[in-house]
Amino acid sequence: MSRPADPPASASDALTPPDPRWVERFRGDVEALTGETPSSERMLALAVSGGPDSVAMLMLAAQAHPGAVRAATVDHGLRRESGNEAALVAELCDRIAVPHQILKPRRKLSGASIQAVARTARYALLGDWAVQTGAMAVATAHHADDQAETFLLRARRGTGPSGLSGIRPRWNWDRHRWHRGYPKDGVVAVADVDRVAVIRPLLNWRRSDLRRFAEAIAAPFIDDPSNVDPRFERVRMRRLLAENPWLDAVALSKSASICADADRDLTAMFEWLSRDRLRASDVDSRHYDMSGLPRELRRRLARDAIAYVRMISAIGEGQWSEGANIEALLDALESGRKATHAGVMATPKGDLWLFAPAPPRRSH
Repeated sequence: MSRPADPPASASDALTPPDPRWVERFRGDVEALTGETPSSERMLALAVSGGPDSVAMLMLAAQAHPGAVRAATVDHGLRRESGNEAALVAELCDRIAVPHQILKPRRKLSGASIQAVARTARYALLGDWAVQTGAMAVATAHHADDQAETFLLRARRGTGPSGLSGIRPRWNWDRHRWHRGYPKDGVVAVADVDRVAVIRPLLNWRRSDLRRFAEAIAAPFIDDPSNVDPRFERVRMRRLLAENPWLDAVALSKSASICADADRDLTAMFEWLSRDRLRASDVDSRHYDMSGLPRELRRRLARDAIAYVRMISAIGEGQWSEGANIEALLDALESGRKATHAGVMATPKGDLWLFAPAPPRRSH
C-alpha cells in the first residue's frame, strides 16, 4: 500500500518558497530541451504521479513558469490506492493554481506484461491530453539515478549503443505509434495534431536532491512501497547503486549521454540505409537486403523491421524495446535459419531477410 510521506497531504497548507537558484536551474533545463519559454498559449504539460520526483518537478515548474504549466496524473486503476494518489496531486495543484486533470484508461488494462501495457496506455493518454491542450511539450520526472539504473540494467542484458543510450532527454510522441494496436486500452485518438515533444528536464538531477527539495518546501508526496520491493529488478539495481558509491550515478548517466550521441549519428546514417536496402514493405511485413553489411547495420535494420511489424500488426506479446537484445535472432539468420523474436518471424532467403508476424502458437 502506498503511503503519504511526512508531512501528509493535509498536514500543512503553507508551502515554503523554493530556493530561486533551483528554480533558475530548472528553467534553464527546460529551455535547453525545448528552445522556447512556456507561455499561457503554449503551456508546459507535466506528468505528475504524486511521488517526490514528480512533485518536485511540479513545484519547480510552477515557480519557473507561473501561469504557463498544467499537470495530469494517470490513474491506471491497477492499485486500490491510485485514486487517492491522483486526488492528492489534484489538491496540491489546486493550492498552487496549476490546472490539473486525472486521466484514466476507459477499459481495464490487461496483458502478459502489465507494466508494458500500462506504460503504453500512460503515454497514449498523456500524449492525447497534451496535443488537445496545445502544450509545447510533456515533461516527465526521470532523473540521473533513473538513467544510471537503466544503463546498468541494459548493460547487464547485453545491448549496444541504442540500448545504452538509456532514457532520452527528448523524443517525439507520435499518436499513430502509441495508439495503433491498443484499442483494448480504451485510448482513442481525437486530436488533429499528431506529435508532441516529451522532455526529461531532470535527467541531470539526483533523486536525493529532488526529495530533499520537496521536503524543504513542505510539499506533500507519496512514497510507493513498490520502489523498494526487491522482487523488481530495477529496485535491486537501485540498491546496488546505493550500496556501492564507486558506481557513480552521474558518471553512468554521462556514459548514457555519450552513447546517445553515437547512436544519433548512427541513426542518421541508418535512415538513409534503410531506404536504400528496403526491397519490399507489404501491409504487415518488411524485406531488407542485408548483403555486404556489417553486423551492427544488420542489427539496426532487423530492429527497425521488428518494430514496424509489431506496430502495424498490433503485436502485444513478448518483451520489446529499441535496445532489445536480438543477438540470437541475428545468429540464426546469418546461419540461414528462421527465428522468432517478440512475436515477429524473420526468414532469410539468401541475403534477403523477410520479417512478418509469427504464426499463432498451436494449442495442445
